[in-house]
Amino acid sequence: MNIGMLLYPGLTQLDLTGPFEVFHRIPDATVHLVWKDTRPVRADSGLALVPSTSFADCPPLDVVTVPGGWGQRALMADAEVLDWLRAKAKTAQYMTAVCTGSLVLGAAGLLDGYRATTHWAWTAMLAAFGATYTPGRVVVDRDRITGGGVTAGIDFGLTLAARLANEEVAKAIQLGLEYNPAPPFLSGHPDVADPALVARVRAQLEARAEDGGAGIHSRPRDRDA
Repeated sequence: MNIGMLLYPGLTQLDLTGPFEVFHRIPDATVHLVWKDTRPVRADSGLALVPSTSFADCPPLDVVTVPGGWGQRALMADAEVLDWLRAKAKTAQYMTAVCTGSLVLGAAGLLDGYRATTHWAWTAMLAAFGATYTPGRVVVDRDRITGGGVTAGIDFGLTLAARLANEEVAKAIQLGLEYNPAPPFLSGHPDVADPALVARVRAQLEARAEDGGAGIHSRPRDRDA
């Protein structure tokens, strides 16, 4: 089983590494970190990550996962990325996303007519791609599986593991990861957080979006590029 995770400059690393920790524990699964080339890229936090294969060398994939992050904005207008996703969607068993990676699937035309979710601050954008926003940490609609913001990627990974293997495998992975959330604060979603906090965080996110995701780290261009 081949699982491909799109690794691109400016992604949020936990959107990728959360489900990655689940996926690589699925029996007989190989996880590929896929980008245009195999040179290191930097997450929006500055953490360097290394693709394991390029678009050109990527094997056929049973699952494709698109993480979110500020760099997702550039992908939504990147013809090479969108064409690659459309091509993989023709043969993959599941096309999936975490956080704002859902918007990249939408931009590729792959969520039209599907129920989906994304990070709480951007759920209104799904309608522009023909998707129906559906509340939930993980939303499954036929061969599309989408996760909410960032930490929901672990829930998403376990949900997919149960489908690709079985529920007992997924439960064993969850136990091995000691994934037993007990957050110190009840503030992880607008449904439970203080409204003033929600307004402040939303304003900060929207300001950063208007500034093009300021603070994103990416690999400097080669001198001969």
